[in-house]
Amino acid sequence: MEGLLLRIHLVLMAFFLLVISGCSNSSAATAKDKAANLDYLIDYDSNPQVTDDRSLLEVGQSVSDEKGEATLKAINQVNQTYEEGPIKFTVKDMKLIHLRPDYSLIDYFHVLTQQEEFDFVKVFIEIENTYTEKINFAPIALIETNTGEKLDWEKDIYLEDLNGEIEGNELKKGNIGFILTSTEDLEWIEITTSDVFNKDEEKIIDSQKIKIKF
Repeated sequence: MEGLLLRIHLVLMAFFLLVISGCSNSSAATAKDKAANLDYLIDYDSNPQVTDDRSLLEVGQSVSDEKGEATLKAINQVNQTYEEGPIKFTVKDMKLIHLRPDYSLIDYFHVLTQQEEFDFVKVFIEIENTYTEKINFAPIALIETNTGEKLDWEKDIYLEDLNGEIEGNELKKGNIGFILTSTEDLEWIEITTSDVFNKDEEKIIDSQKIKIKF
């Protein structure tokens, strides 16, 4: 009887060790994959007006800096590329963030809202001109939400010069974000890009519509 109990104990211990080892390997692989997927953020310079959200990867997390406090309400690591003519347009991530700006930046945001804290949706994008000649393109000319809001490129809070001329073989990347008045039932946004124009200001590609879900 004691021998049987010992064998059962040893089998259970071996099974337990296998499970622990599997979980450890899985966690390590997940962490490694997540780190690899965030490589696009390494050489991004923090925006001078908006709190840096790069460390916000789990809903409910908050981060504070000299520009204010940001809390993550929703996230989608999209990592989706759209190619049309010379443009290679990649949406890296989309986040819904609650922002409490520092008092020194209240006037900057008052142009777009009278609220002292607010929700905004942002996307991190990369745009590559795969042609050798200069083109003109705006990644977001219009943004619409399932809650009925429509905002054009002039309402962007980041102002990171992603719109306009792109030199041949140039890559641009950064954030575009928009303050929303209603986010409780936010399920998706739809981006409308601009048309693509060549160096002679002739349209060569029509605009695209891209829907992204949370």
